[in-house]
Amino acid sequence: MTITDITGYTPNTSYSKLVAYFSMEFAIDQSLKIYSGGLGFLSGSHLRSAYELKQNLIGIGMLWKYGYYDQVRDKTNNMEPIFIQKDYSFLEDTGIVFSVPVHNGLVKVKAFLLRPETFGSAPLFLLSTDLEENDYVSRSITHRLYDPNETTRIAQSIILGIGGGLLLEQLNITPDIYHMNEGHAVPLNFYLYSKFKNLDEIKKRMVFTTHTPELAGNEEHDFALLKEMSFFYHLQEHEVKFILGLDGDKFNYTLAALKFSGKANGVSKLHGEVARKMWGGYSNICEIISITNAQNRNYWKDSAFDELIKANDEEGADVRKKEMKSLLFKEVANQTGKIFREDLITIVWARRFAAYKRADLIMYHWERFLQFLRETDMPVQIIWAGKPYPEDVDANKMFNQIIDKTRSFANCAVLTGYELGLSALLKKGADVWLNNPKMYREASGTSGMTAVMNGAVNLSLPDGWVPEFAVDGENCFIIQPAADELSQAERDAQENSNLMDILEDDVLPIYYQNPAKWFSMIQKGIEGVLPKFESSRMAIEYYEKMYNSI
Repeated sequence: MTITDITGYTPNTSYSKLVAYFSMEFAIDQSLKIYSGGLGFLSGSHLRSAYELKQNLIGIGMLWKYGYYDQVRDKTNNMEPIFIQKDYSFLEDTGIVFSVPVHNGLVKVKAFLLRPETFGSAPLFLLSTDLEENDYVSRSITHRLYDPNETTRIAQSIILGIGGGLLLEQLNITPDIYHMNEGHAVPLNFYLYSKFKNLDEIKKRMVFTTHTPELAGNEEHDFALLKEMSFFYHLQEHEVKFILGLDGDKFNYTLAALKFSGKANGVSKLHGEVARKMWGGYSNICEIISITNAQNRNYWKDSAFDELIKANDEEGADVRKKEMKSLLFKEVANQTGKIFREDLITIVWARRFAAYKRADLIMYHWERFLQFLRETDMPVQIIWAGKPYPEDVDANKMFNQIIDKTRSFANCAVLTGYELGLSALLKKGADVWLNNPKMYREASGTSGMTAVMNGAVNLSLPDGWVPEFAVDGENCFIIQPAADELSQAERDAQENSNLMDILEDDVLPIYYQNPAKWFSMIQKGIEGVLPKFESSRMAIEYYEKMYNSI
């Protein structure tokens, strides 16, 4: 199986270096449920743009039997996770089976291939341990994305990293560049060390994208446990520490990736600065640059709306926007029994559901929130959606609290089933895309980019990608952040107040009283996002700034 056999096309000579792109999750299509949130949305758009540009890139990922989870409702209409087996007739069984050492045993791994023509993406190999030859524990390695069991999570990284390296060997493919999208695939480097016996040889071939803007969020485990799990392939603990200049009892995935790589990047300009400050005190780490995340326009755009914007057809765009809202509101009615109106401003908060993203910030001052909901001169509709990690007790509790608190309000809805399909409905049906994370916690965030492509106006704190885009009052609305020295409770209160002030004083009056200004903000938003935050720009930058420059 040659590269041409796999891709089905001759790569563009501008992107001739062969890249193997490793990621624990990919959001390629609604029907392929092997992703959880933003990391997968990003890698999916990357593979789509790589295909459109005919780049010489192949993806390496995992075939999750149960996906992340299915988000459904219990008998009280609250959210609960369930795990349902997924079957995919469109994946090609390559017939390739090989063994990967895990926990001093051998685990059989099979490779499946998503061909480019299936969904319009660069080719993607997906690894599965769910084979009859394996015992149940080994089969379960590829059952759940981000399994809560520590040893299973470690084994998942071993299969992705070492298994991915062994797959390429089976295919007789030698990439010019290996790209780790997050640190999950870091065991790949220990496999490569067994081949090259030299750290500098790995650095010539390895690049790394970090997505986590705080130390606590970077995965680490005890050296002893990792050695027991065969994480270091054929190396001993003392050899790993010597090669990488590490000490202590904990092995940090991100730190190791920065030491193995020839170059790394943060996923926005702000995140790049944060990452350089975070890791700059450690010895022998690679350069960290910034390549801001982006999303694929062809996948996310509404074609009819896109053409009307190009034609500067305000009336036509307004009609199409209402049609898109109507499609979203059918899903609102289906899930919640609430009927929303297309002529009312609709505010959407939707993304991976984590506590730091503060889905409930708008409710912080409850009486003011109630008054806002009861506004009759400029009425509002609000929708929330997102998937919390199933074992994140606080995030799940917050999600269901929002359901409970808004259950009696006809103009509030909380939707379940947040995957690519629902995400697209929400972005196309939103008038306002609300983004209010705790400052400096959002490495990039990309949901606002695709919402803008479909005529939503961002209402956001200036975190992640937003400062590179925002012209406050022209193409978005910026929520003034509270002072850093305040306590978190004080910041929540202040930023809630700032958010409500903007909604009441700016957003609603412009939407209802100045439609020409609102249309101008939509147009300028799209001009600000395209092409700067379209993923072809990002895919090109990875070749120019990373793959061709180490």
